[in-house]
Amino acid sequence: MLSAGPASASVSAEPPDTPGADQEATDFYFGGVITFDDKPVPNVRVLVTGNGFEAETLTGADGRWRLYVPEKATYTLTVDESTLPEGVIVDGDSASQEVEFGLTGSKIVNLFLGEGERVTQSFLDQLLVRLVNGLNFGLLLALAAMGAALIYGTTGLSNFAHGEMVTWGALVTFAVSSLWTMPLWLAVIAALLAGGLLGLALDAALWRPLRRRGLGVVQLMIVSIGLSLALRYSFQYLMGGATQQLPGASPAPIQLGPIQLSYIDMISMGVSIVVILGVAYFLLGTRVGKATRAISDNPQLAAASGINVDRVIRIVWVLAGILAALSGVLWAYFRPGVRWDMGTQMLLLVFAAITLGGLGTAFGALIGSIIVGIVVETSTLWIPSDLKFAGALVVLIIILLVRPQGLLGRKERLG
Repeated sequence: MLSAGPASASVSAEPPDTPGADQEATDFYFGGVITFDDKPVPNVRVLVTGNGFEAETLTGADGRWRLYVPEKATYTLTVDESTLPEGVIVDGDSASQEVEFGLTGSKIVNLFLGEGERVTQSFLDQLLVRLVNGLNFGLLLALAAMGAALIYGTTGLSNFAHGEMVTWGALVTFAVSSLWTMPLWLAVIAALLAGGLLGLALDAALWRPLRRRGLGVVQLMIVSIGLSLALRYSFQYLMGGATQQLPGASPAPIQLGPIQLSYIDMISMGVSIVVILGVAYFLLGTRVGKATRAISDNPQLAAASGINVDRVIRIVWVLAGILAALSGVLWAYFRPGVRWDMGTQMLLLVFAAITLGGLGTAFGALIGSIIVGIVVETSTLWIPSDLKFAGALVVLIIILLVRPQGLLGRKERLG
């Protein structure tokens, strides 16, 4: 059945009598027949992924299959060769292929099998691939988490609208690059500027007046939840519910041993590392950064020492907006796709990373993000991919049972 964010459809253990009966029907579907020696092959697992969507099904007794998708786009169709008879493989170079629609809403892809030796990756190769993917995911998650951690450290606010700040960066990039047909590099710069302006506007128009009125952290958190809902559904109203692609979202992979990385993956990891090092220098080597850390430690003492707390907090909001926007751009390529609710999908993992690393510390958020990213990607070696985000939360619970303040957090005295 189709489900919302991330979109997916699952399959029961038994193949359906009618192709596609195990899914929610839409106007668009891929279908076909799998045969070997002109005979149908039942119980073969077929998967389709792409455009922020996943679905799978089993072939019926007549070898027929059908997979519904939410919209016309380019998808990757994969046959799980482990479900084929012994000594049988998919004819061609790979069991995976890109498929796209023509003028109609259906596409028939008949798959033929042949005799051959099935090539599989060893467990160590699979682990290495997932570790690299996890590191990539963890680094882009860290960009958003470090900004949210700085906001929490300086204001005590758990900003539930931080996911929408992530979405904002991806939406601006899509608007400038695809709708206005400007170069991608210019679209990314526009997204970073828009992210900083959003952080500045939110603090100036909303959070600073509320702080001056003396609202507590619980009231501020509730306001942030309302702001999140308002921004999220405003995004949906402006762009609709479809998933959009940024330019060059599906580049050809580069083979590095067992690891497949595209040039976008390499750029994403390189940019993330450079920006994280820049944030570290800002916090450790600049006066504003040292003032930010002082406010996180003790805002009253920092104010008494002559630090302009409101000015530092405003700079933190601008920095958090820029980091969130950059994370949104990279997340749109990692998924891939730009959706109105894409930041919401990341928000729980951002909070998990911040809590795991220690509340209010940017470096703790960095470590927590990398742990969460690696756990999310490597856990699919043992558990279904639909449960991979739950694996990160299990690790969070285990670490908090041993170290309640998080990895780099400080113990707080109660009473």
